[in-house]
Amino acid sequence: MPVPGPGYSITVRVEAPPSSSAAGDLTTAVGQVGGVLTAFDVVESHADAIVVDISVNVLSADHAEDTRQALDALPGVKVRKVSDRTFLIHLGGKLEVSPKVALRNRDDLSRAYTPGVARVCQAIAANPEDARRLTIKRNTVAVVTDGSAVLGLGNIGPAAALPVMEGKAALFKKFADVDAWPVCLDTQDTEEIISIVKALAPVYAGINLEDIAAPRCFEIEARLREKLDIPVFHDDQHGTAIVVVAALRNALRVVGKNMADCKIVISGVGAAGSAIIRLLLRKGPADIVAADIDGIVHSARPNLDDNLRSIAERTNKENVSGTLHEALAGADVFIGVSAPNLFGAEQVRSMAADPIVFALANPDPEVDPMEAQRHAAVVATGRSDYPNQINNVLAFPGVFRGLLDAQAHQIDDEMLLAAADAIADVVVDGRLNASFIVPSVFDSAVAPAVADAVKAAARRENA
Repeated sequence: MPVPGPGYSITVRVEAPPSSSAAGDLTTAVGQVGGVLTAFDVVESHADAIVVDISVNVLSADHAEDTRQALDALPGVKVRKVSDRTFLIHLGGKLEVSPKVALRNRDDLSRAYTPGVARVCQAIAANPEDARRLTIKRNTVAVVTDGSAVLGLGNIGPAAALPVMEGKAALFKKFADVDAWPVCLDTQDTEEIISIVKALAPVYAGINLEDIAAPRCFEIEARLREKLDIPVFHDDQHGTAIVVVAALRNALRVVGKNMADCKIVISGVGAAGSAIIRLLLRKGPADIVAADIDGIVHSARPNLDDNLRSIAERTNKENVSGTLHEALAGADVFIGVSAPNLFGAEQVRSMAADPIVFALANPDPEVDPMEAQRHAAVVATGRSDYPNQINNVLAFPGVFRGLLDAQAHQIDDEMLLAAADAIADVVVDGRLNASFIVPSVFDSAVAPAVADAVKAAARRENA
């Protein structure tokens, strides 16, 4: 049964009689319709009435309406207003520009702007690398999307994608003090996207591609890496892959298995699945078997696109065919980045002893985590309401912090693997268990550890 969480939270302002039982009546009404009360604040008090803000976690718009009606039905109670708390924090956006220098008088202005700024411009014109030292380029990343594959919402376009990109930029600042800015492009043409990002690049020291649909995202990333002298990182691919590899390294420690002995089944071969496969292959598993909506990927399967053909060439050593369910039999590890409710406890039971299940589809995973736990030794999801959340925020802030500090011109698999190892190493032996294979996203040790590892790897590459 789903439990109301903070993602759908409302505040109901009610007017109620000033009786001793008012508070109890209001909170009971919320509980009777399944709401989770998170705050109860008296905002006005009069001789004949009190005005109260009641904050409640609910499941949906219908559940919010049920809560409103339950409160409104109480004798003497009047609901004045219902506010969606998620919408409230998005009012006016979540970002602002704040100058780093004071502009208090004419002298300040003459140095920050004209005439003094002209000498800085001339210095950069003479030596373009000085832009990293003398402008915002030093610490700024573009979060670029075309709105074609936003969260689990699909192709909703650039304007509707903007709240997600704002949130991503806020996370960059919160966890790694990186100044990131949303760049939402009103085109889904590959050539136009590449051209626009190339034209915008002088402002930025890194490009974070976000929520661009596969297979177009592969070509965009590859060609931008060729054209630009700054790192290009597709978070849906590489951020996910980093955290999955980190989590799997620790999960294998929990169950006492070696990667070289493990058969890994991956469901989903889009952006995330393809990147996970690529990075895991660097770790030398016994085998990887990939599956999509058409079943197991193998070299004889008809109508393979370039991405699937590449995957077929590098995985599935025995060239098996069949369904995902058949692939799971005897597997040590399942990693899902695909679709909800693909299998149940019976399929988990068919896996090898002490199986590891990473069911990462959001919001509904490939297998119910509670069902998976009946037979799996370690279970992880992409959700925050279960243990072991595989969340990209463990990776991308620190990755870019390290790239910026190293003044890197590119990013490669060695840097990605260094980031994965750094995340895994934050969970020391004394803390590691089946319910804690990755650190909390709020663990302050994560981003600096990732940054240091990436910076060291980048400097080795440039040495």
